[in-house]
Amino acid sequence: MIMENLKGKVAYITGGSKGIGLGVAKCLLDSGMNVAISGRDQSALNEALALLGNQDNILPIVSNVTKYEDELEAVKMINAKWGQLDVVLANAGVGHFAPVDEMSHDQWNQMINTNLTGVFNTLKATVEALKESKGYYMTLASLAGTNFFPSGAGYNATKFGVVGFTQAAMLDLRKYDIKVTTIMPGSVATHFNNNEPSDKDSWKIQPEDMGKLVVDLLTMHPRTLPSKIEVRPSRPDLK
Repeated sequence: MIMENLKGKVAYITGGSKGIGLGVAKCLLDSGMNVAISGRDQSALNEALALLGNQDNILPIVSNVTKYEDELEAVKMINAKWGQLDVVLANAGVGHFAPVDEMSHDQWNQMINTNLTGVFNTLKATVEALKESKGYYMTLASLAGTNFFPSGAGYNATKFGVVGFTQAAMLDLRKYDIKVTTIMPGSVATHFNNNEPSDKDSWKIQPEDMGKLVVDLLTMHPRTLPSKIEVRPSRPDLK
C-alpha cells in the first residue's frame, strides 16, 4: 500500500499524551489522518486533547500497555470508530537510571514490562488489523538500544531488546506486506527522566521533528523499507 495520501488513514500511538507521542500525533493529524492516542492517565489525555484541539478525528484511550487486555480493548475501540487500523507506533516507555547494584526490582520490572513486554502486547493486539490494511508498525527505541552507558543497565536492556524484537518482527511480518521500523532517537526535548522542556533544550530533537520523520516513513514507496533509523541532534549541547 502506498500512503502518499494519508487523509483518512488511521493511526494508533501508545504513550500519545505527551512528548514524542504527542508530537507525532499532531503531525499525523495535520496530514489528515485519524489518530488514537493512549495513556494510563485520563487527565493527561484530556490535556493532550486540549492541545490538539478536541478534533473529531482524535480518539483518546485509557490503556496500560503492560496489560494485553487493555491493548485488545483499544483496538476494538479504534475499529468501532473508524473500521480500520493502518499505522501503529509503540511509543510508551519509562526510564530509571541507577547503578545495577542499586537498581530495585520494581524499577527493573516496570521498565521490562512497559518498554519491552508492552511493545509485544501492542503488536500482538494490532497485528491482525495491520494484516488487513497492509499497514505499518513502528517502535520507539533509542540510541540506548545500541550504546550502553553507566547507570543504564535496565534501560539499555529494554531498548536493546526493542531493537532486536522489532528487527525480527520485520522479517516475520513483511510477507504480509506489513512494514516494520524501529526508530532510535538520541536527545529529544521531552519530559522524559523528569526533564522540564525549555529554551535550554533548543539544541535537542523536537517532538515535531519526530512527527515529520514518521510522516516521511509513511509516504515512502513501499518497495523501500528503512527498517532501523538512528536520529540524533545535528550538534551536541554547546555549554
